[in-house]
Amino acid sequence: MSVNKVKQALNKLADPVVAQVTAQSFKIGKEYESSKKFLGLKVPAVREICKQYRTLPLGEIEKLLASPIHEHRLAALIIMVEQAKKANPESKKQLHDLYLRRIDEINNWELVDVSCHYVLGGYLMDKPRDVLYELARSNDAWRRRIAIVSTWQFIRSGQADDTFAIAEILLADTQPSVQKAVGWMLREAGKRVDEKALTGFLERHYQGMSRTTLRYAIERLSSVQKAHFMNKPGS
Repeated sequence: MSVNKVKQALNKLADPVVAQVTAQSFKIGKEYESSKKFLGLKVPAVREICKQYRTLPLGEIEKLLASPIHEHRLAALIIMVEQAKKANPESKKQLHDLYLRRIDEINNWELVDVSCHYVLGGYLMDKPRDVLYELARSNDAWRRRIAIVSTWQFIRSGQADDTFAIAEILLADTQPSVQKAVGWMLREAGKRVDEKALTGFLERHYQGMSRTTLRYAIERLSSVQKAHFMNKPGS
């Protein structure tokens, strides 16, 4: 089982028209203007191909993750997630280490959101989470998004303290991709763990967060609560 076979399976389904639309939808800069960076595959199609390569060796996964083509990197991350779900502690650590080693290749919202909560968050469930706080203070927006979205795995297990703590670090973030992710995770923390903790957090911090973050965070609250936060002076 090799990286070349995975690439061949993905490349066979390439659609240049869809690739061009995808590039535009990601609001990519000049270096991505050519659709050659995208094959034009949707996530479900990539997932279907990845089912055949769930046992791809770690070294081959790393080669795939190093590809300049978006869908190649997406496939690598999907395979990492599938392996992480069933991995023993040592294998989870190896996947976690690979993720951090190749973190520069995880450079758009789709790649972040499909992977980090399983590969990083899952590994850190019973460990110190300092690395997420380091990522939250990074100059790179995608690393900051990884920091907050990784806490989704904690939320699913009923833990929200790190979500609120990392959200507080990121409240003044000016990048829309980070603002949306912070609001999203706050919303999930309120929905799945503790709504009172969410509303208390919002009462303390609404003046320091963007309207984007606030709108995402209150999405699951009652209409009365939404009006309360959106119409507060300074919000």
